[in-house]
Amino acid sequence: MEQQEMITLTLPGNIRKQFPKGSTYETVISQLDDNESNIVAVLEDCKLRELTEILEKEARISFVDLTDPIGNRIYQRSIAFVFIRASMELFSGCEVSVEHSISKGLYCELHYKRSLLEEDIERIEQRMKEIIEENVPFEKEKVSVDEAKQNFEEYNQKSKVNLMKYREKPYINLYKCGWLKNYFYGYMVPSTGYLKAFKLQYYKPGVVLQFPTISSGGVIPEFEEQPKLFKIFRESEKWGEILGVDYVASLNDLVVSNQEGKFIRIAEALHEKKIARIADDITRDLTHRKVILIAGPSSSGKTTFAQRLAIQLSVNGLKPVSISLDNYFVNRENTPLDENGDYNFESIHAIDIELFNHDLKNILAGEKVPLPTFNFHSGKREYNGKTIQIKKDQPVILEGIHCLNDHLTKEIDSRTKYKIYISALTQLNIDEHNRIPTTDLRLIRRIVRDNNFRSNDVETSLELWKSVRRGEEKNIFPFQEEADVMFNSALFYELGVLKKYIEPLLRQVQSSSKYYPEAKRLLKFLSYFVVIHDEENIPKTSILREFIGGSTLH
Repeated sequence: MEQQEMITLTLPGNIRKQFPKGSTYETVISQLDDNESNIVAVLEDCKLRELTEILEKEARISFVDLTDPIGNRIYQRSIAFVFIRASMELFSGCEVSVEHSISKGLYCELHYKRSLLEEDIERIEQRMKEIIEENVPFEKEKVSVDEAKQNFEEYNQKSKVNLMKYREKPYINLYKCGWLKNYFYGYMVPSTGYLKAFKLQYYKPGVVLQFPTISSGGVIPEFEEQPKLFKIFRESEKWGEILGVDYVASLNDLVVSNQEGKFIRIAEALHEKKIARIADDITRDLTHRKVILIAGPSSSGKTTFAQRLAIQLSVNGLKPVSISLDNYFVNRENTPLDENGDYNFESIHAIDIELFNHDLKNILAGEKVPLPTFNFHSGKREYNGKTIQIKKDQPVILEGIHCLNDHLTKEIDSRTKYKIYISALTQLNIDEHNRIPTTDLRLIRRIVRDNNFRSNDVETSLELWKSVRRGEEKNIFPFQEEADVMFNSALFYELGVLKKYIEPLLRQVQSSSKYYPEAKRLLKFLSYFVVIHDEENIPKTSILREFIGGSTLH
């Protein structure tokens, strides 16, 4: 009897084990002593592999689970597929759309002949559990673009049909789960049996699909109402529908028909109008709302927004002044440490809160106050003769990651504060079922900016992004609903512009790099966009200029 050929794999911990050639990675994992059920993919020599793929050569592998961003995305799109199938089975003829994130879940809508009721959501959840219990395989099938279009047309998935016009390859990979074939830009788990952890939350007029998250350690977090964030998402999506640009194919249509210039001007005018309205709101109540606090996650465009707000306040006859929180850092030896023993400059305790509140109270009282300057070379605060004294028509603008946390301004009367949350909340989605995460837009902005202005390559930006995301989860997102107003800094057209800046950078990442899967993922994502070369219509004061350059605001 012919002996079966064996292949040696190097596992985490430098452990070497042999497995039969032709085994799937799912089989490999099932034979491990410490088999973990939440593994959803593997990295084979830094290349992402589905668990259904065949073992063909010796390799070093690592496991991808739900606490890894890649693994969490695989789980999200897989459970979304089950949700879509269950909804279509129970509500014949409905059209399902995956809209955006909310409360660490996915907000979805069912477009049906009547509004959904809470008991409808309970029925969908029960049907999903049945599909998961059946352990239905996700089968990948390579088909021609024409065949894919026929599949999408059958279910009236118009945005997917339109997107096929811009497909560069003549084929596409569809996934089949039972009777339903669908397209998702990314890998899936092997079968529905992997998806036991999920919840549905009725959130009128739709539903929030909850799943395990990274920040909650791989479990489903408690649902929290986020009415302000939900409202700004809905407003942005409504504008997208009004302008006729709700999916990527719609944006591409504008570009290939040379209409992007007009659309850029409209998008920028919308930003300007919103900033002006915020300035008007502040001006109406300047007697009380004199401290303007601006916070938001990385690469939201806070710096440009703060300066444009100051301009609009000046138009209203005010004379705003800005104070940099960086100058209130504690001396470096007093900076708190993180879990790795490194300086944690993102901690609120990296700021001298007592001194800051003392100075701010005196500034608001109209006193002349000496301002410190933090010397980043020596790591100490210095006083170089800089002072500040404001009048009644001078609001104070503060911008920083902790500005929505009341502990930062604990000695200031809450009635004098006007809190603004800013983030880049993407209005576009790829199609009905493939959303564009806001974190992806901010990451792309950051990579472009870091390359242009901070001499950071892609891998450095991706390495820093991990700690940035942890800081946001701890210091920013818990306070976003406390804002008086939210500003969406995303621009409908910007990914078409950013594409030409970031693609050459992502292609520099070698296949041997641990960041190769992420670079490859972003390249695939950007492949859906037609490049926008027209930058003449982008104002020099645009938030996008903060990242691509050419801004007149410094």
